[in-house]
Amino acid sequence: MTLLRSGSATDTGLVRSVNQDLAVESPSLFAVADGMGGHAGGEVASRLAIEALGVAFGRQPTGAGLSEAVTEANTVVWQRSQENPELRGMGTTLTAMAVVNEDGHDVLALVNVGDSRSYRFHDGEMIQITTDHSLAEEMVRTGELTSAEAAVHPHRHILTRALGVSPEVTVDLWKIQPVRGDRYLLCSDGLTNELDTAQLAEVLSSVADPRRAAELLVRAARSHGGSDNITTVVVDVVVGEDGDASVPAVAAVAADFRTASPEAEEAAGDQGEWAQASTPELPASSRRERRRAKRRERRAARGRRLITFRTLLFVILFGAVLAGAFYAVRWYDTNSYFVGVSNNELVIYQGRVGGFLWYHPQQVERTGVTTADVSAQYVSALQAGVEETSVASARTYVANLVCTRELQVNPAAICSSSATVTTTTTTTTTRPTTTSVPAPSTTKVT
Repeated sequence: MTLLRSGSATDTGLVRSVNQDLAVESPSLFAVADGMGGHAGGEVASRLAIEALGVAFGRQPTGAGLSEAVTEANTVVWQRSQENPELRGMGTTLTAMAVVNEDGHDVLALVNVGDSRSYRFHDGEMIQITTDHSLAEEMVRTGELTSAEAAVHPHRHILTRALGVSPEVTVDLWKIQPVRGDRYLLCSDGLTNELDTAQLAEVLSSVADPRRAAELLVRAARSHGGSDNITTVVVDVVVGEDGDASVPAVAAVAADFRTASPEAEEAAGDQGEWAQASTPELPASSRRERRRAKRRERRAARGRRLITFRTLLFVILFGAVLAGAFYAVRWYDTNSYFVGVSNNELVIYQGRVGGFLWYHPQQVERTGVTTADVSAQYVSALQAGVEETSVASARTYVANLVCTRELQVNPAAICSSSATVTTTTTTTTTRPTTTSVPAPSTTKVT
């Protein structure tokens, strides 16, 4: 049997006028949702997601059921946004944890979509279980940014996954052994934007009451800036398994396949043959001779394979080096995009700014946005060329420029970084001047 104790707290923060976060505490289900999509849309999205999650999980209180409940919540938010034009584009993050029984044992099932997080505080160590679904985190995974750089990157609030923004969503699922004395923290990014892991651990280790700990975390984030809505849920395992538990693992783990060396294969074969030798079917001398014969066959086979491999290697090595160099140059040049200016219009190019070797930038999209639609301070950078990692991120960059301009003209305007940019695909070749200037700072509009 597993017994949990919890506490939660939420605050609008010092910048936002509306709290679009929503927390859930129940005997077996805990969740945090962080809505986005304008003042009305964010509140509606988080509320719909939490309500749908509770209903669907109640019908199927299992780990798979919790994951399916998130999928159902996504459908509910998406359908509402399509029915009401005023809510078009709304969405929400969601991280949730529930106690489920599988094969007669209690398990903590944890799901996540977006950049709200779940942590485990175990034996004095703070472990982040979830992975942020954000553009900056994707760049960390591909090696383009370090974790420290991602924490201050202008694209850190641009989400790559959220509930309600498309008809389908991918849900991350973990199953964790409930260990007595463990403490779990579910929170919106309004907390982690202001406090680092050490500060979170300090509060969780020093305050026994979960509700009091949740309140202190929110208060600390507010005092450190409070730039967003702040919501926390702290869950303690009061009754559970004793002793240590492994680090939380994803429910579905890919098999680990390895190719054994010839020596390892021979050793494994010998082991199998020794097992056969334990039976009294053949005399010992016959079994030894059979093992020797099999070893000779394996060595002869390896020799034949080696000769064939060397011959093929000699024939294809030079061609492979040339082909590898060609495709490496091609990959380096074509695996990059940038935003430039052509006839006073913002255009998305594929390639390196200024070109590289025999490759020249290709114009792939005309955005329909002119230099008059963006702030004057960014025009010179755009004329030089602003690099992005993909067409999608380039579109987002242009949308952010338009958004920034709209807010400068009308501070009361409701603007989203996912604003629509009209694009036209082209194939014109051009060679802009080589300059690299960082994109303007952007934020997730909630």
